[in-house]
Amino acid sequence: MSVSAQPRLALVGDRGNHDEPSHPKIDAMREQWDLATEWIPTTDIHEPSVLDGFDGVWVVPGAPYFNQKGVHLAVRHARENQLPFLGTCGGFFSALIEHAQNVLELPDAIGVDEDPEKLMPLVTPLKCSFRGEKAPLTVKEGSRLAEIYGTTQVEEIFHCDYGLTDTFMDAAHQGSLQLSAWDSDEAPRALEIAGHPFFLGTLFQPELSSAPGAEHKILKAFLTAVRTKAGALPAPTV
Repeated sequence: MSVSAQPRLALVGDRGNHDEPSHPKIDAMREQWDLATEWIPTTDIHEPSVLDGFDGVWVVPGAPYFNQKGVHLAVRHARENQLPFLGTCGGFFSALIEHAQNVLELPDAIGVDEDPEKLMPLVTPLKCSFRGEKAPLTVKEGSRLAEIYGTTQVEEIFHCDYGLTDTFMDAAHQGSLQLSAWDSDEAPRALEIAGHPFFLGTLFQPELSSAPGAEHKILKAFLTAVRTKAGALPAPTV
């Protein structure tokens, strides 16, 4: 029996950007993982081939990114190639906009990854800004997220004070992309793609309530999906 290569996980983001508190947490945790993890700066992503050989993609917090187009290339690469994908905070918005741009071809989303000025009309301050505090969420029953939690009522840590307009959000979650969690103001805070091995985006940051050896349920599920993709774990039976 052949031994599978160590799973490879791409951490897409600009390390240390905006003094993002999640980056040191991620660095501490990844030292304990049985995966080969690599930071991929957004400025290095001009072609999806940069991500060839990786078994999973995590678009980490830290928006605005230095190269939003590179982030969208990473999201699309994971989406189209059935690679496990996780996007937290800015990764949530990047996944939503990439889908709106390349799958739905919404006029409002075309070109926003190349021209930041086109993104600004879509951005709006959150009704509630928690900045590191926990807030209650309602999770969609029957969703992958509900399966991960084992419940539909949770609390999560946010560290973001901006969002996308309700009009754009309503238009962008069509087809296979579904919203799967909402805050107390009924604003969307998580998304997933049906039929994908693992594609999840969260505005909240599960890494902030994690520690080495005590990762959040979402991170555990994501890492399991990465190992499964790499062949390090058997595929789950249906």
